[in-house]
Amino acid sequence: MLFALAVFCFQSCTSEYVLDIPNHFPRPIIPDENRLTQARVDLGKKLFFDPNISIDSTVSCATCHKPELAFSDNVSISAGVNGSRNKRNATSLINTAFLREVNKDGGVTKLDIQALVPIEDKHEMNIPIVKLVKRLEQDEEYVSLFEKAYGNASFIYATPRALASYIRTLIQGDSAYDRYLLGDQNALSSPALRGKRLFESDSLACRNCHSGYDLTDYSYQNNGLYQDSPDFGRALITLDSLDRGKFRVAKLRNVAITAPYMYDGSLRTLSEVIDHYATGGKNHPNQSQHIKGFVLTKSDKEDLIRFLESLTDSTYL
Repeated sequence: MLFALAVFCFQSCTSEYVLDIPNHFPRPIIPDENRLTQARVDLGKKLFFDPNISIDSTVSCATCHKPELAFSDNVSISAGVNGSRNKRNATSLINTAFLREVNKDGGVTKLDIQALVPIEDKHEMNIPIVKLVKRLEQDEEYVSLFEKAYGNASFIYATPRALASYIRTLIQGDSAYDRYLLGDQNALSSPALRGKRLFESDSLACRNCHSGYDLTDYSYQNNGLYQDSPDFGRALITLDSLDRGKFRVAKLRNVAITAPYMYDGSLRTLSEVIDHYATGGKNHPNQSQHIKGFVLTKSDKEDLIRFLESLTDSTYL
């Protein structure tokens, strides 16, 4: 009986975790050295929702990436420990598995180590990874979970990789728009269809940057939000002045429930976002060539918003 239980535990803990990937999506990026298993996903999920991974045990990953908001937040800048705030809006984690570069400026090239950034950032968890590991090593449940997931690997190695494993499971692609793409001609309402045509029109040029299954081309663009960008953005990584104020083009999936918008959360509604692009931006020297301004009637604007709302996955309806 004990042998049977041991065999069951080994198989369930080391078994491959099979992702539910929509048919019209590409394959996600999963490195061989951190293949998905049920044990790694379980460990990552526990870490994600555990406030004890912050210095004062008050902030978890889910504090700023709320599941009910497509793993984003509903404030401009999320609060870390002691109410400290960084300068960028918390992005949705849905479909992060497909990113080749992580964070809005692309400063982290591997999801498997990205969690070290918020863990150690003084405005977020503010805890040195070495100190966090010592804390986790005192918890018998964590010791067991780490061993099942990563064997004898160090907690420093395993912690960010377990979190990455859980985040890779956050895949969604079942919005009305997706169903329309897959052949359901009744999935979109008449206003949403009119909005779709506007979205894809040459006059609005939204599709120049917002394309593909997540409605982003993953490029880095300065969208003219400011005439003089207070945040250097991509330039902090490349050290190229031509990248100042550039950020990765935002995914539009679930955009209707992930307000506020822009890298700093400075625009509160989809209406404000549309108004910004309609003005043609603030003419920053690095502003994207695609942002030229346009004119919409009130009904056109409403139709465009209906289309953007059709990008909300069924999970949140």
